[in-house]
Amino acid sequence: MRAALVLARRGLGAVWPNPAVGCVIVKDDRVVGRGWTQPGGRPHAETEALGRAGSAAAGATAYVTLEPCNHFGKTPPCTLALLDAGVARVVTAMEDPDPRTDGGGHAKLRSGGIEVHTGVLRDEAAALNAGFLSRVKTGRPLVTLKTATTLDGKIAAREGASRWITGSEARARGHMLRASHDAIMVGVGTAIADAPSLTCRIPGIEDRSPVRVVVDSQLRLPLESPLVATARKTPTWILTAADGDTQDWTDRGVEIVRVSAGADGRVDMASSLDALSARGITRLLVEGGGALAASCLKADFVETVYWFRASGVMGADGIGAVAGYGIAVPDEMARFSRVDMLPVGEDVMEIYARRD
Repeated sequence: MRAALVLARRGLGAVWPNPAVGCVIVKDDRVVGRGWTQPGGRPHAETEALGRAGSAAAGATAYVTLEPCNHFGKTPPCTLALLDAGVARVVTAMEDPDPRTDGGGHAKLRSGGIEVHTGVLRDEAAALNAGFLSRVKTGRPLVTLKTATTLDGKIAAREGASRWITGSEARARGHMLRASHDAIMVGVGTAIADAPSLTCRIPGIEDRSPVRVVVDSQLRLPLESPLVATARKTPTWILTAADGDTQDWTDRGVEIVRVSAGADGRVDMASSLDALSARGITRLLVEGGGALAASCLKADFVETVYWFRASGVMGADGIGAVAGYGIAVPDEMARFSRVDMLPVGEDVMEIYARRD
């Protein structure tokens, strides 16, 4: 099952709205087939593994990180493929909460004479597919906040210059994070000030760039922005609460997503996450700036934080990683538990998980 989980991880960021699943088929203590969900969400992991196993799948055990699907969609159900292949035993990590499956896959396999066991490395499988589970159970994607700061928590100097606070190793880690998420979100202020490309620029995985999402309440993103100029190559969505003509952006390949405004007139984050989920996004990486980070934290949507910290100090006139969001006493702070910390070149990467 651990091997199947490693295979499943390959699909993160590339298979939405489907879950990232891995499958290992074993017969006579020998692996005869391996598979993982392919880009775009299909073929599914079981189909890939069965194809590699061929006739050796008959009488074998299939280890799958999620309950096999049991519905007809663009492809037949994986339960049918496992039955047709003559697999004798299926071991899964967890049930699939998708209403189209939700126990039906296991039941179908058992009714066809296949021995079924579930719950093997359940917690690890749930953590791997936390984005998929969040979308199915809450209707919203998993939100990860990523920031790169000085020791005193600044993301830019007082005039807005931010290149580069952290070193090349930390920036490469950030690009790997992008590759494992379905979408990356920035505020329009950051999009204007930094003119970022928001792509994955690590050799060999350039094609793993996520959907780029700009939170732009009043449609201020310039048409000459790199995000607009490359929208036909890398999908770019603008979340806006503004009315009016959007043809200048759509003519350049940008998708305009209308969402509700909050009391302050800004894009409402709950409405934004609902809209992204409706379009299939399961894993969202929030990269900045400070106002967007504050909005997500205030709404209590952030599940994980990746904090890259450089060994420099900017002082009080630098721009903070998080804008003000009305905390009156320490008890009102968003709190997280540190789950890992490791050196990244001359910098440090800290990983935090939301406290229950």
